[in-house]
Amino acid sequence: MDFDPEKQDLGFMLREAAQDLWGFIREEQRTHAKLIIEELLQEEQREHLGLRKYERGAGLRRGYRAGYSRLRIRTTVGELEVRRPRLRMQSYESRLVPRYTRTERHLLDLIANLYLVGVSTRKMAKGLESLLGEAGISAGSVSVITNRVKMRIEAYHRRALKDKYVYLYLDGLTMTVQGADCKGRKHMLLVAYGVDHRGVKEVVDFMPARSESADNWEGFLFRLYERGLKGAQLKLVIVDGSTGLAAALNRVYPRVLRQRCWVHKTANVLNALPKRLQAKAKLQLHEIWMAPTRADAVSAFEHFVQTYQAKYPKAVDKLVTDRESLLAFYDFPAEHWIHLRTTNPIESTFATVRHRTTRTKNCVSRSTFLGLAFKLVQEAEKSWRRIRGAERITELMDGVAFKDGEPVKEEEQEQQRLAA
Repeated sequence: MDFDPEKQDLGFMLREAAQDLWGFIREEQRTHAKLIIEELLQEEQREHLGLRKYERGAGLRRGYRAGYSRLRIRTTVGELEVRRPRLRMQSYESRLVPRYTRTERHLLDLIANLYLVGVSTRKMAKGLESLLGEAGISAGSVSVITNRVKMRIEAYHRRALKDKYVYLYLDGLTMTVQGADCKGRKHMLLVAYGVDHRGVKEVVDFMPARSESADNWEGFLFRLYERGLKGAQLKLVIVDGSTGLAAALNRVYPRVLRQRCWVHKTANVLNALPKRLQAKAKLQLHEIWMAPTRADAVSAFEHFVQTYQAKYPKAVDKLVTDRESLLAFYDFPAEHWIHLRTTNPIESTFATVRHRTTRTKNCVSRSTFLGLAFKLVQEAEKSWRRIRGAERITELMDGVAFKDGEPVKEEEQEQQRLAA
């Protein structure tokens, strides 16, 4: 950098030095990217021919080298011109740079992500000029890429499902999204989340709906059933307590045991109590579902009923109505209890979706909202681990009964069968 005595301002000098430095780094990146791509193309051709560099070979061979052609590729460090090796009298499909692809995969992902947060194709094309230089990428090309994203999302919602889930979580989530007029609109998502026979967690599917009505839930569940989720392996369905969902389950998966979400139930009960009593009541409810055995839970349950029945019957009725389904988790492995008592797996999974859709400054359409949910769920799934005590699922699948979280001995199981 040349020193100008008239520009001795330290801030100016630092800014100019930073520009020179980043310009140098960017140019180095371009140079290295070009060399790496060219070397990979060379190696790919050698592999195709079955030869090493400068080898002639004898007998069978797949072709002959014929110099190079020039190829322009758009990358995240700008447009690069690279030498692509050619073959005499034939062509082959490059896995690194397919014949009709001139855009780096990271750039395709960037365009897809911009589409999913509601950036228009015209604005996207204009904004990418700063990244790709004057060559840029046309709005038409952006549209082609975004259409591929739409097709991927549609395929996801139509894909065949394996009947492999042992636990199924169902919940309805409300999210605020900026509509076409850029005003906040509430959207409802019906969500199914499963744990399979290996203990692996995944979102099964989700669907937009106007409400959690029985018809909407039945339509959603019936589609899952038709696509393969017959429920042959299902041991427990964890639900949020919607009456519409309960009615739909009675029609689609009537024989599967249900666990009522304690988080939703606690909120419902506390809403029927005066604020001055809510903190105390919350601790008492906590003592029920954190009890080590069903007997202890029943004791804490009865204590709650006796404490509030006389003065606050509505609050008690809300609890008593779902008594059996609130305590269903005691018949499953203790290691799984932390996963089974609430529908939190769905809430935590879609927390990122809710955060992004609420705060996006772009006007998001219904399709881009669903696309954004799809993309964020896919990213979240990459970091998920199996549930605790996943090995215990094998015992469940083999028909082993559990009591208070522990496997019941064969003699006890036989006595239970005879008593039934």
